[in-house]
Amino acid sequence: MKRTYGAPTGKVKTKLRKNDVVQVLSGKDKGKTGKILFIDRDKSKLIIEKINIVKKTQRPSQSHPQGSIIEIEAPVHISNVMLIDPKSGKKTRVGFRIENEIKVRFAKKSNKTI
Repeated sequence: MKRTYGAPTGKVKTKLRKNDVVQVLSGKDKGKTGKILFIDRDKSKLIIEKINIVKKTQRPSQSHPQGSIIEIEAPVHISNVMLIDPKSGKKTRVGFRIENEIKVRFAKKSNKTI
């Protein structure tokens, strides 16, 4: 029997959702906050609005005959961000509970439903 080591394959589970406001915990943008635009569960990365901006060269085309340099948001690893509590504005962990037979997320710091 052959064993394989390394990162697990398949989709990663996360308690974060699109449009959540998160704070970056490490890297060049540490401490900055932004809204989640896209989550890539296969690569465990997400794109945050106006965070981790990189410059990318664009080849010449009819709309840009000279070519150009554009700035885009690069992905950030899920483990490097934390949700912002909607009540206090501080970073918090996320939990789940059942209210009226519906599973909802809540901020553990303020106990408020997200």
